[in-house]
Amino acid sequence: MADEIVKNIILGEDDDYVINMGPQHPSTHGVLRFEVSLKGETIEKVVPHCGYIHRGIEKMCERDTYPQIIHLTDRMDYLSAHINNEAVCLCVENALEVEVPDRVKYIRTILDELNRIASHQLWWCAMGMDMGALTTFFYGLRDREKILDIFEESFGSRLLHSFNTPGGLMNDIHPDFQKKTKEFIQYFRKKLPEYDQLLSGNVIFQARTKDIGVLSLEDAIQYGITGPSGRASGFACDIRKIQPYSAYPKVSFKEIVYTEGDTFHRYKARIDEMYESMNIIEQLIDNIPEGDHALKMKAVIKLPVGEYYQRAETARGELGVYIVSDGNKTPYRIKFRSPNFSNLFIINKLATGFKIADLVAISGSLDLVIPDIDR
Repeated sequence: MADEIVKNIILGEDDDYVINMGPQHPSTHGVLRFEVSLKGETIEKVVPHCGYIHRGIEKMCERDTYPQIIHLTDRMDYLSAHINNEAVCLCVENALEVEVPDRVKYIRTILDELNRIASHQLWWCAMGMDMGALTTFFYGLRDREKILDIFEESFGSRLLHSFNTPGGLMNDIHPDFQKKTKEFIQYFRKKLPEYDQLLSGNVIFQARTKDIGVLSLEDAIQYGITGPSGRASGFACDIRKIQPYSAYPKVSFKEIVYTEGDTFHRYKARIDEMYESMNIIEQLIDNIPEGDHALKMKAVIKLPVGEYYQRAETARGELGVYIVSDGNKTPYRIKFRSPNFSNLFIINKLATGFKIADLVAISGSLDLVIPDIDR
């Protein structure tokens, strides 16, 4: 009996551990804790613990006017700030049955896609760094800076924009906006293949991501996994295709869908989406209509009594904005259906049975932004 116990200890067959991954973050704007149950190095269970930076944004919205709510949505998925702002504006505009000028639609869509590329660049550089490819961090941030410079020149902010407002835009775009955007597209078309050369085609990276953390189509649908994470499993869920808004009905682009559902193809879906974002921008940038950058709205906006819902495709999936109005200048109730919340809770199913080192790759492939979960 004693020999059997010693044998089990040596082989690690009775080693059961529960360890914490997190919570920590170098700048504390997004903290998450994974409670990981291990058998040796093999994961038996992952329990996510969130709420460390819960700010009560939805409750705060009940005291704010509709233009003020825009500024709070910046602080959810801060890497999709412009798209978050637009989703609220679209919900308010649809409730009021007003249509913004075509100029606004074109500019909003171009900014959406620049925002998407900037987000995917930060995800790419961080995922590579998390897995040991430090060079990706410098490449990704280098290229992302060019988009942030365009943002800063047009509306004075690099990350949290608040450029959208019900009825249009806060201001018109900078005179050099089109020129700088076209210069970026020309530059990035040459640089994006370097991402593939550096990381996508790396045999070590492929070995650590292919057939790791496989998500089936059925599970993607049941868990509500949207965005590139869902489309990598064959779930065609792109809101830009299903329920087009702004200038998306006027452009042609490919919805990136894979069927493998593993960590590598969640990665690959985002790489391919950056190409499609550039295609969308190129179709619009030289065709921005003349006209006003905003409608003349009432100083105090009151929505008709009722319930209103609007969807938008952020860099991480479907954002839903649900507003209940009682006719006052502030909403009676507001609810955000955030993509990150749904995408997080598939982590146990994806990671169970894999090694603890695989959890880093799997969670990185989900591209989580924690403040969007906590709100």
